Amino acid sequence: MALIADHSIGATVRVVVDTLLARIRSQQYAADERLPSERTLASELGVARNTVREALDILETHGFIRRRAGSGSYVTGQTGPDDAAGGVAAESSPLDLLVMRGIIEPEMMRLAIINMSPRAIEGLGEILSAMELVQTDAAQFARLEEEFHRQVARGAGNPLLASCYDLLIQARRQGFRAALNRRHLTPRRIQDYQRRYNTLLNAIIARDIESAVEFAKLLLIEEQKLLLQED
Repeated sequence: MALIADHSIGATVRVVVDTLLARIRSQQYAADERLPSERTLASELGVARNTVREALDILETHGFIRRRAGSGSYVTGQTGPDDAAGGVAAESSPLDLLVMRGIIEPEMMRLAIINMSPRAIEGLGEILSAMELVQTDAAQFARLEEEFHRQVARGAGNPLLASCYDLLIQARRQGFRAALNRRHLTPRRIQDYQRRYNTLLNAIIARDIESAVEFAKLLLIEEQKLLLQED
């Protein structure tokens, strides 16, 4: 796996990645099937839960699995990496990412508020509940934040838009994003974002397009400010 080999990961994590990937390719874990819990996998493979979590992060980054907040990790059905998409994500700069998010996210939010079902909105509430439990784990908060936006993209009702947003998520997971999380997703900022996402969810529930779109734009401005601090 050339893409996975590019990650600077430890030998034990690599073994777990290879083991899970082999099971996915052999359809021991079939498409849309939920994987065993992190605790179960750790016990079965004789490794720490953090090792399993890191391996799952890598598999999710390359599209083999998808996390669902409060439910677990599911096989996507993909048997090989999308080299073209992965290459584009890897080559995209932080500025490239912000530009594309500025184009896509406000319209994505507008369409989602028009088209999301009540059950889909409840799903956003479940993700937010998980986000509100995070106090210091920047990586976990970032994963839940991504899942929140992914479900908004799904709720827009346009499969092409949702697919494009998956590519943006790949780009967000590049090294610069991880470094940004470590430096800027402090416990205090996590609390601030929790309040903001609560406000956003209330706007979505109320089908308040103007407020939700404004939130999306303000969040992008905040991330732009953080990015400029890195220069």
